[in-house]
Amino acid sequence: MYLAPLNYDRFFKKTFSNLDIAKSFIEDFLDIKIEEITLLTNRHKVTNEAMVVEFDYRCKVDGKFIVVDMQQWYKTDVVKRFYLYHSLNSVLQLEVIKTKSIQIAQSKKKDTPNYDSLEPVYTLLWFADDSLGFTEDYISFSLLPDDLVRCLLDKTLWEKGNAKSLSKERQRILAMLSNKTKQIDFLSKNKLVYIFQKNIVKNNKSSKYFPWFDFAEKTKNENNMKGDFEKYETHKIFKEIMKRINREVLQEEDFQYITDYAIFREEFRVHEESIYNNAWREGQEIGKEIGKEIGKEIGKEIGHQEEKFEIIKLFWVELEPIERIALFMRLSIAEVQQYMRRIPDKETFEIVEKQWNEYKNIQDIINNTSISEGTIQRIVTYILDYKTPHND
Repeated sequence: MYLAPLNYDRFFKKTFSNLDIAKSFIEDFLDIKIEEITLLTNRHKVTNEAMVVEFDYRCKVDGKFIVVDMQQWYKTDVVKRFYLYHSLNSVLQLEVIKTKSIQIAQSKKKDTPNYDSLEPVYTLLWFADDSLGFTEDYISFSLLPDDLVRCLLDKTLWEKGNAKSLSKERQRILAMLSNKTKQIDFLSKNKLVYIFQKNIVKNNKSSKYFPWFDFAEKTKNENNMKGDFEKYETHKIFKEIMKRINREVLQEEDFQYITDYAIFREEFRVHEESIYNNAWREGQEIGKEIGKEIGKEIGKEIGHQEEKFEIIKLFWVELEPIERIALFMRLSIAEVQQYMRRIPDKETFEIVEKQWNEYKNIQDIINNTSISEGTIQRIVTYILDYKTPHND
């Protein structure tokens, strides 16, 4: 090992304690230029009864409070946990928020927090392994009007011939988003961002932030060597990072930390895998109980992409909701939607099926419809494979 794993808490905090390094990362990821950065306390107890909450890194940057938190392995509570962290990042501003005096009687004044001085918060969650079922580099969430979501989900609005209604709805929502009355636009300035290291490395986009995650991914290899980081040796910031996590500067306790961490990580993985497999087996039994023979097939063939596609087609022809398909397949809804894009719409399927039942000839279907030959062939293959009775 040449460099210690940057994704491990101890080395991440050691690295980001340097303001120049933290500033550079935030600038590269958010694509901004920082004029001023201030390191803030990262350990807090909000009330006497509350548990202590500790951020990996917290700072203030040009009027924004920013938390960066590193996650090394799969956990089940990351959504609600980090929503709490994100909220706490705002609440902690009560420690420094200014007060203003309000005249309540001729000779009496009352001091109250000046909430106008509240600043936006950014919570950046760096996932070393998990992707939450997404394929994107990162996913950013903020508070936006519900009308925007309703517009996107309104199927009738997006049907052909509704361009005028769609345009009108778009203008209405744009007016909402541009409303700054009493700083209502402050809500959308707060960002909760899930960053997926393995997706960034896989997607390999030409982005400013790519080198950070490529570098971190290389340090995860316990057998990493100096040559793995040759392209970073001339970069001022990465050169400083390498000085901080180089094995030559590590203490005995650091090496023990790495060893203990690896053992704990493996034990945790085995534990999680056991729970996951038990839940999966129970899911298969439920699938059988409701007459879904496909549950057994999923258990056997889930690792193969084409088999996944075939299974999803079976669900599709049974008109199963996409959420249930995702549950059975152990996929995200977005991943199921990607597979389903390869499946023709119901109307096209019914046209081809009707033509096939009548002519039993692909060329006749091509001549009688405007459907592409490739689509016709896929549908006919599907009909022959799954809708034609077979003698066992």
